[in-house]
Amino acid sequence: MHDDRTLVEARLRRVLDERIRPAVYPESVPLRVAVWHAPGEPVPVAEGLAAEPEPIAVGDRWGAPWGTSWFRVTGTVPEAWAGRTVEALLDLGFDENMPGFQCEGLVYRPDGSPVKGLNPRNQWVRIGAPVAGGEEVRLHIEAASNPVILDYHPFRPTWLGDKDTAGTEPQYTLARMDLAVFDETVWQLVMDLEVLGELMAELPVDSPRRWDILRAVERALDTVDLQDVNATAGRARERLTGVLSAPAVPSAHRIGAVGHAHIDSAWLWPLRETVRKVARTVSNMTALLEDEPDFVFAMSQAQQWAWVKEHRPEVWARVKKAVAEGRFVPAGGMWVESDTNMPGSEAMARQFTHGKRFFLDEFGIENEEAWLPDTFGFAAGLPQIIRAAGSKWLLTQKISWSQTNKFPHHTFHWEGIDGTRIFTHFPPADTYNCSMKGSEIAHAVRNFRDKGRARHSLAPTGWGDGGGGTTREMVAKAARLRDLEGSATVRWQTPRAFFEQAEAEYPEPPVWVGELYLELHRATLTSQARTKQGNRRAEHLLREAELWAATAAVRTGFPYPYEELDRIWKTVLLHQFHDILPGSSIAWVHREARATYERLTTELTAVVDAAQRALAGEGTTPLLFNSAPHARHGVPAGAAATPEAPGTSTLTPRDDGGFGLDNGLLRITVDARGLVVSAYDHGAGRETIAPGTAANLLQLHPDFPNMWDAWDVDSFYRNTVTDLTDAESVTAGEDGASVRIVRSFGSSRVTQLLSLPPGERRLVIDTEVDWHETEKFLKLALPLDLHAERYASETQFGHAFRPTHTNTSWEAAKFEACSHRFVHLEEPGWGVAVVNDSTYGHDVTRTVRADGDRGTTTTVRVSLLRAPRFPDPETDQGVHRFRHALVVGASVGDAVREGWRINLPERHTTGARAVAPLVGVDDDAVVVTAVKLADDGSGDVVVRFHEAHGGRARATLTTGFPYTDVTVTDLLERPLPDTEPPAREDERITVHLRPFELVTLRFSRP
Repeated sequence: MHDDRTLVEARLRRVLDERIRPAVYPESVPLRVAVWHAPGEPVPVAEGLAAEPEPIAVGDRWGAPWGTSWFRVTGTVPEAWAGRTVEALLDLGFDENMPGFQCEGLVYRPDGSPVKGLNPRNQWVRIGAPVAGGEEVRLHIEAASNPVILDYHPFRPTWLGDKDTAGTEPQYTLARMDLAVFDETVWQLVMDLEVLGELMAELPVDSPRRWDILRAVERALDTVDLQDVNATAGRARERLTGVLSAPAVPSAHRIGAVGHAHIDSAWLWPLRETVRKVARTVSNMTALLEDEPDFVFAMSQAQQWAWVKEHRPEVWARVKKAVAEGRFVPAGGMWVESDTNMPGSEAMARQFTHGKRFFLDEFGIENEEAWLPDTFGFAAGLPQIIRAAGSKWLLTQKISWSQTNKFPHHTFHWEGIDGTRIFTHFPPADTYNCSMKGSEIAHAVRNFRDKGRARHSLAPTGWGDGGGGTTREMVAKAARLRDLEGSATVRWQTPRAFFEQAEAEYPEPPVWVGELYLELHRATLTSQARTKQGNRRAEHLLREAELWAATAAVRTGFPYPYEELDRIWKTVLLHQFHDILPGSSIAWVHREARATYERLTTELTAVVDAAQRALAGEGTTPLLFNSAPHARHGVPAGAAATPEAPGTSTLTPRDDGGFGLDNGLLRITVDARGLVVSAYDHGAGRETIAPGTAANLLQLHPDFPNMWDAWDVDSFYRNTVTDLTDAESVTAGEDGASVRIVRSFGSSRVTQLLSLPPGERRLVIDTEVDWHETEKFLKLALPLDLHAERYASETQFGHAFRPTHTNTSWEAAKFEACSHRFVHLEEPGWGVAVVNDSTYGHDVTRTVRADGDRGTTTTVRVSLLRAPRFPDPETDQGVHRFRHALVVGASVGDAVREGWRINLPERHTTGARAVAPLVGVDDDAVVVTAVKLADDGSGDVVVRFHEAHGGRARATLTTGFPYTDVTVTDLLERPLPDTEPPAREDERITVHLRPFELVTLRFSRP
């Protein structure tokens, strides 16, 4: 037989595009259209419906950037259409390739009830099936003219990312506003042919199944009368019955599909627009659930559910009904799909407590899965947090984006720093926006790495990022793929059903230990420094506010601000979303974030001040309030008392124009360039700075990644570096005990202050940068005379180790990594820590010196600032302040302590009395991360702590308040089943902890 395969395939493509798809709507009449443009921000629905619109015609331009336009469409169903299905086709000017990334709309009835959302892949509204003929049609569309930020020429700088700079030029052209007859038979034929054509393209050319499909398609095309598709579509479908009914082979891969619409809580749109995106998507999905009995839809991010409840009560009623039916499923159990690298320990825990509690309170549903498909890598402390929140599964997809190494598993156990294991799945379709294309299904089958041991995978199905969700076309394709020869089988499943099934079939999956590092988007650890500083400082202020408010409530009856703290926590958690905290959102988002953090700082400082005044009373006794989990200046953790005198530190001018700093523990030498050429440890009798090098060295790199500007830094940035060694001035600081350095470079200026606090083995580096560079990367380098094959980097509830070498491609790929408050390197018996108050990105490299002692130089470089131009063309322009400290002779315990110290500066005040700690611990390895009152308002005291050094710990907790009972709880403050309470003797409790073990205790008060 002659090979006519390509001829038939080309015929299928053309006939579908030019004859069959157009015949889905064989008749149409235009609607009348009028529009009212809201003058500013979005208005309430009632106001939009009541506004008086002006006529507008198809072909007219509309919609200033970020504007809202209310369209009114009216018309009459022709009498001749009686008995037929009629839909309104409402095309606002869509580009079908950009669902979620351009204009969108929400359709309302005249009474204000929502109908469904409009987007480039969902432009229809059902009028009747069948219609009687003569019906009057009146619909209102709340249309958002969101500008296209990421277009066909991506990553080009644009001022459209902020309404203050976007201008007023109309963004869209009204394209189609019609009533049309919907021919479901033709539409079903389209679905048949698309599924078979896509499946056929994925089968081997020599596969009999491929040729069976080809011949069936050919027969169907022969049956279609191209001049009268509607009359012949039914017969054409009959020609396909045989190939569509052939069952899948028993060994076929099994895909659990779950409706999905990954909606970024902010990204290329502001938070206020996400509120509306969620409403549009949810309206669509509840409508689709009513039409499709097998369909299941899952939505994560409790914040987005809360937005629907608060802002769209009419949509919320439909959501509650669908949830009660078990088909609209809360997923993930987190407040938002947050970044997991940078949020601190307590913040990561609160993501789960606030998220899970919302779903429990609203629906009585407890999620057991963490749902983070798009997060940029996963910190090694996360498994323990997931388990402590009462969950046990994790889904993500983003690791498939790694540039260098392909992850070896799709279903596996992920083991965290404390040994906790979480059953984890990566969808092998490599997308969280599956559309049920044959190529996606076939890729999932080919790509699945656990063949022979498992055969189930999950496919989150629906348009996402900017929302939209699952379409009726996707549901129709899934129905045909339920049991089809040559394909994986597809069935709609809830996340819980999938995980239960996958875990049952794969009881001993492979294990991956340590962080899930994304070999991409590494620059998100540095971009938008003010957003990151706002997050870090808000986290620590929340610790202070809870600690002192709880102490004051127990000791003085101070009114604990439950509602205020809950609101602030939720705001901080929202801003940890994986495009806000990482710095990859538009300028509008970060402008608002800066203002939000300033407001929260004021509010939290007021809580702290009021609680401390209640505790200290009126008086003149000098007091130091110590919020850190370790004693300092003689003041216990969580206490207030008169501080001890710290000792002295001297500053000595040097003949070369530099200075010496000495406090009896360290001797620091600063040369005339303002560089630290020596940091001598008197006690150990050894030098810290590597020979021939200098610390406090600012280095500037060009920074123009191949793509994803705000997200990426590519390894080639290191090929070119400028050492900023020229100093305008190196002088004594105003306090007479520090060194002040001023440098200028490019269009920027740096002022630094180096100080050596009395009685402490740490050199403090305060850096102020007035930053006006473009596409540059600024680093602070500290080369150390220290041999270490690995270093410790703080993460949630502990620290993780990373190699300093690049033996393998996996190690080489980690050329930029995340730390929280410290990195620590050591040789046996002596180490160095670098601590920070607000930075996350860093790198650690090592070289062996060729001359002299042939020793090892290990260099820690802290990432300070970047200047990408997309999506925010003015990223980080302006003044920034950072504080770092070089801690010499440091154990990992010192690193932990100094990391807390630099982030929780003491507060000095006066009062009438000292304040004893509410809870004390006798072992510095046991770090208390939270002291608070229970969230249920009972007045119980909740204390959370963990082992922080990486070893075993036996510690005694002493309580400074009466209590009747103590219970070990999960993060939601619920008793852990089958867990014995700790040993208690009077007000002392003895605890035994494994390395990095996290414990929450709840003390019931009389």
